[in-house]
Parts: sequence; structure tokens; C-alpha cells
Amino acid sequence: MTRTVPSGNDAPVEASSPLVTRPESGRPGADPPRADSTRADLRHRLNTATGGYDAPLAAVDMDAWDTNAAALVRRAAGVPIRVASKSVRCRDLLRDALARDGYAGILALTLPEALWLVGTEVTDDVVVGYPTADRTAIYRLAHDGRLASAVTIMVDDVAQLDLVDAVSAPQRRETIRVCLELDCSWRPAGGRVRVGALRSPLHTPEALARAARVVTERPGFRLVGVMAYEAQVAGVPDAPPGRRFYGRAVREMQRWSMRELRQRRAAAVSAVRTVADLEFVNGGGTGSVDRTASEEAVTEVAAGSGLFAPRLFDGYTRFDTRPAAFFALPVVRRPGPGVVTVLGGGYIASGAAGEDRLPVPWLPDGLQLDPTEGAGEAQTPLLGAPADSLAIGDRVWFRHAKAGELCERFDALHLVRGERRVGSATTYRGEGKAFL
Repeated sequence: MTRTVPSGNDAPVEASSPLVTRPESGRPGADPPRADSTRADLRHRLNTATGGYDAPLAAVDMDAWDTNAAALVRRAAGVPIRVASKSVRCRDLLRDALARDGYAGILALTLPEALWLVGTEVTDDVVVGYPTADRTAIYRLAHDGRLASAVTIMVDDVAQLDLVDAVSAPQRRETIRVCLELDCSWRPAGGRVRVGALRSPLHTPEALARAARVVTERPGFRLVGVMAYEAQVAGVPDAPPGRRFYGRAVREMQRWSMRELRQRRAAAVSAVRTVADLEFVNGGGTGSVDRTASEEAVTEVAAGSGLFAPRLFDGYTRFDTRPAAFFALPVVRRPGPGVVTVLGGGYIASGAAGEDRLPVPWLPDGLQLDPTEGAGEAQTPLLGAPADSLAIGDRVWFRHAKAGELCERFDALHLVRGERRVGSATTYRGEGKAFL
């Protein structure tokens, strides 16, 4: 097969590039972009747009990206969305999101990432979503006025403040912006049961207020925000395919959890506001944007996965997303009837090990992983009737279980609109960055 020589469109897309600029139909409040929704049509469009490039490769359907971005804004109902960068991991697409009405600031994974995003002018407003122990990054933050004014670190323990002071004494550094994290786990039965992620130890309004007083009384720190992430709602599908009774139990858990959290979060924020003037109160995630945005105590919500819409976000009853991110692997073997083998594919998502962390073959429809081999480092066998119609060199398109983790496998993302490849966007990996 003759391989098409890449054109000048191979250059990374700048924020102002017309290749990334959305058509009016992709803007919030407008009709979604017109696109056939069948998998066969999607396969044709992806194959046509990227046909001149060898697989493995990754692609983003920008029409679906537009639709998902607008849907998140509608769900947030006027509350600003802080983009969770770990779910995107591509500066061009982070800039694209931030250029849209309804989006403001980034929730970063690590402090070094936050410093890089500010230093490369992606944004001047980054909250680091997790506490840091990176002394080099702390020193850089503490001795650069621009970085110190743009980056907020996460704290839930006085020892984290001690670490900053050990790196740079308060009188010799810039003032460090601090956000406190409230634990949002649900603890029914008098606390004998715990549902939610193991994050902050600050669970009660009283505990958060005590921590706020500690921060405000320490020289060299300024308390500017509170974060409260309800992982058991935002990140747990309430209608996983084939698990009807489990889904019903999850919905009940989430209903009771949010009822309790709404009151506790409001009380905690009120208690902290008696100690410090807060600039923001952050909550939510893709799975809970609408619920969290409805709380008066919350001033912004976080979301990122809903832009790419990975397979873990198929199982929600409160909203729909359009799959936007895919990766293609080439068929390299035909072991027998009803079986093909593609090259690579062992892109397992983080979290508790299970079938839901595996990538899923998506196009052509009807293929499935071999249960005895799964998704392999070197090869991935696929079973199903469509295998017999695939030839050596044909592509199978997959969806990753989680969002930004796909970008850890590819240097660039091919940007597709309709049947056209309109450019490429370099991932963190492609820029030589691996923050965690």
C-alpha cells in the first residue's frame, strides 16, 4: 500500500489555529455538530481521516469533543468548570477547553505539572489536586513570584506545611497559596461503614475549620480555597452494563451520600469562611457535575473525563457522552476462523484490577478480547464474527477505560472532523513529560 506523505498539518496545533477553532455548531447552547452516530460510519470516518498514517495511533473526534464540552457546560448551569488536566494530558486540547465559555482554570495532578502549565502560558490559574512532597518543585514555587501567584497547593495535614517550610523559610520566600481538602466519603451506620476514596483526613466542618486556622496563623501561607471531591458519585457509574441490581444499589448509595454531603459541605465552607476569605470552593467531577453545581456552597466544579468520554463513563443514567478518543492497532495475525491478533494493546487503566479497566475493541462492532489473554503488551487476540472480514494491515479501533491515560501511550493525537484529519496535538508524552 502506498503511504501518504504527511503534510504541513503534522505540526502541533497552536491555540489560535483554525484547525482547532470550533464551528458555531459546537459552541455551548447551540445544536450539536451534525454527524452520523453509527459505529460503521465512525469507523469509516476515522479510517479515512488517518489512512495515510501507520498504526498504532490515537485520534480524537473533534465533533464529539465539541459536543461533550458543550454538554458539560450545560450540566454545570453557569458554574465555572476547572479542567482536570490528568484526564486530558495534552496542552493543545487544554488550551482549547479553556478558550470556551464556561471553563476557567486547571486542576493539575502534580506540582511540577502545574509549574510547567503556568510557565508555558497554558493558564495562570492552577490548583494542584493532590499534596506534594517534591522539594525541587516547592523551591521553584517559593522563589518565583509569577508561579506563586498562579499555583495553589493542596493541604490536609500540618506536616505538608512543615515540608514547605523546611524547603524554604517563610521570611525568604513568596507567600504560598493553599487549598484545604474536605473528605467527602459517606460514613453511615455511625461511621462503622465508609464509602468513598481514601483522601483527606479532614472529614468534619470542625476539623476543616481547625486546619484553616492553622494555615492562616502560619507565616508564608495564604488560604484561598477548599476542595471537596465526592469520588463515590463522580467516579462510580450508576448503571454499569449487565449489572442492573448493582446499579440500583449504587444509585441509592449516591442519593444518600449527596444528601449528607450537601449539608456537611455547606457547614464546612461556612466554618472556614469565618477564618479566611476564600476565592473558590471546588467540587465534583464528570459524573456529578450537575449535582455539585447546584449547591450554593460550591463556586466551581472540576471535570475532564467527560471531554474524551472513555468507556468507564458509558454507565451513567444522568447524562450521555459521545466517545471522542480512540486508538487504532493493526491486524498482524489471523490465527484461525473468528480470530485476529493486533499488535500491542495492553493499555490497562489505573484503579482496582478488573475487567472494567481493560481497553475495549470498538470498531468494527462485535469484537471482544480473548478472556484467556486479555489485552497484551505485545499482542492482543480478538474474537468475533467481524474478525473474518479483517485482513492483515487492517485496523481495529479501541476505547481506553479511562481518559487521559491514553495519552501516556502516544506522542500525538490525530484531530479528526468528519472524514478529514485537521491536524495533530502533541501529548505530554510527546513533549517528553511524564509527571506521574
